This record gives sequence, structure tokens and C-alpha cells, in this order.
Amino acid sequence: MARRRPKRQSTRQALLLIALLIFPLTLYYFSPVLIIQGAAEGVVNGSMIVFGLMFLSALFVGRLWCGWFCPAGGLQEITASINERPATRAHWLKWLIWLPWMGVILLMFVQAGGIRSVEPLYQLRGGLTLLQDFWYIIYYFILLLFLLPALIIGRRASCHYICWMAPFMILGRRLRNLLAWPSLRLRAEPEKCNECRRCNRVCPMSLDVLALVQKGSMEHDDCILCGSCVDNCPKDVLHYSFSAGLHSIER
Repeated sequence: MARRRPKRQSTRQALLLIALLIFPLTLYYFSPVLIIQGAAEGVVNGSMIVFGLMFLSALFVGRLWCGWFCPAGGLQEITASINERPATRAHWLKWLIWLPWMGVILLMFVQAGGIRSVEPLYQLRGGLTLLQDFWYIIYYFILLLFLLPALIIGRRASCHYICWMAPFMILGRRLRNLLAWPSLRLRAEPEKCNECRRCNRVCPMSLDVLALVQKGSMEHDDCILCGSCVDNCPKDVLHYSFSAGLHSIER
């Protein structure tokens, strides 16, 4: 008999699906290229504002965005039914993309004489992406960019290897841990664990959740607070908690 999906996970999957369905309208706000174009003119555009908000949100809710609202994450979780293999986590790859990109943005702002204006709708008519025809090409390119690694390598592979949004939240989360203020976290009760490893099997980010439980610290750069381990643990070992605490960060 098939195990019934926990209600919270059904809600999460529905939110990811909605985010994916409206992605053609919101793509502009996740564009790494338009940030560079805007920076060359001294303009802070909508994408830069959104990425800044991701960093700020991570100070209080970690990478909750990735687990509950990211359209690219939703696309990859759909493909997990095709390729369920855990993705090998090459964490450094996304930093090889992010660090030079941030360097170019800073250089463009310096050459433009600093920030001159804030324009959330810079180069966007009507506030919705696909009101401009050329965005269709970009849209399908981004879909393939996130889809192919997940299909070929495994669960949420693009989140591990190429995502230019994740580093903002990883840095925010690390700062949160350094400051040790109240925020959304996962807590474990290791003494309840019977090592069934179901948490490992259901984790969409292919984390060794059991190892984190045994260590007594659920902090990991790639944890997206999706709650799959929480909702599927037969012994109620894992819980959400909004609390303060200083933990080691697994990378």
C-alpha cells in the first residue's frame, strides 16, 4: 500500500507548482544578466532587489525560499519522478559562477560611478516578463538549464551546481548562525532515532540527514527547510523550531 503524502508536503508541492506555472511572468526578477546591464548604468533593478531580499530573508528563515517557493526547485522536484538518484554535491561549482558574476556587477557599478537610481522595472514594460517577445527564448533556455542536470544527474542537481540564487541565502544563513539570533531551524532528538534512514531517502537535496541527526546539529548549507525529513520520520525525531542557537555548519 502506497504511503500517503503528508499534508504539509502536499501544500509545499502545490506552492512549488504555482511558482513554476507563473515563472513565465516572474522570470525577469531572477535574471542575473539584467543585473549586470543595470549596474553598467548605475541602476539597481528588480532582480537585484529580489536577490537582496533573499539574503535578508535567510537571516530569519534560512533557505526556506528554495524549498517552498522557487520555480526552478519545483521543476526539478517534478523531474525527480524520472531520475530519483541522489545528486553528488559539488558545492564549489556554484561559487565558481557566483563569485565572478558578483565581481563583474561590482566592476560595472564602479565604472558607472556608483548607484545612480533604483528602478524595479528597468527595461521591463508592464511589470510582467513575457509581455516582451524576446523573453520566450530566455525562458526556455532557463528551463533547460535547470532541467537537464536534474534529469541526467539526479535530484535537484542544478541547485547544487549552477544556482546563482543559493549563495545569497547561504551567506545570509551563515551570518545568522554567527549572530545566533532566533530564526527558523530544524531540531533533532537523536535519542529517538532508530536509524531507519527514511530521512535520507526523502530529502530532495540528497543530504545525509541521519548523519546530521547523530551529530545533533541540523545545520547544512544545502538544507532548504522543506520539512520532508520532518514529515516522514516515523519516530518524530525532527521538528521545526524558531529559536536561537549557534551550530556547526556542514558544507
